[in-house]
Amino acid sequence: MGFYAERVVPRIVNVACGTKAVEPLRRRVCGGLQGKVIEIGFGSGHNVPFYPTAVSGVSAVEPSDVGWTLAGERIKAASVPVRRAGLDGQSLPFEDNSFDAALSTWTLCTIPDADAALREVRRVLKPAGTLHFLEHGLAPEEDEHVRRWQRRLEPMEKRLFNGCHLTRPIVDLLKTAGFAITELDVFYEKGAPKPMGAHSLGTALSP
Repeated sequence: MGFYAERVVPRIVNVACGTKAVEPLRRRVCGGLQGKVIEIGFGSGHNVPFYPTAVSGVSAVEPSDVGWTLAGERIKAASVPVRRAGLDGQSLPFEDNSFDAALSTWTLCTIPDADAALREVRRVLKPAGTLHFLEHGLAPEEDEHVRRWQRRLEPMEKRLFNGCHLTRPIVDLLKTAGFAITELDVFYEKGAPKPMGAHSLGTALSP
């Protein structure tokens, strides 16, 4: 990665994903987490304040040193132990059946091989473990106008945000990886342009 991807993008994402407007979404997606949790795409730790007290510890997978540094104050203030425990969501350094739950927020859009990452999350989750997800991706099928704009804007989005895709079908990716969707809310984020704000929030069970 070059200077822009390594040093600039994490700071842009820290600001863009740290607004007050998305805090209710973070609270929703973190609700119900318990036990040992793995969070892929930890970023600069914006989910930390919303971890429930039932969480015993969080293993944070984050490739960016800048992102991890920006998370420092949030980690210090965390009510549960948080440790950096991996750099690549596509190859997790944990044994099978290691975690009770997993968390992914605005990660599957950017991770190079989302299929591999989801297979890894399934591998390290215990049977009946849950993945809590909040992702933006391909607009609903009935909104073809929005989808056309997503396809037009995606090349620029990928350049500006280090590989961020607008057209990944989040629910299909989860199902292909073997997850069973147990809760799902598909919506447009209030105040965001529709091509960038087509969201899926929910939980998925690892059978």
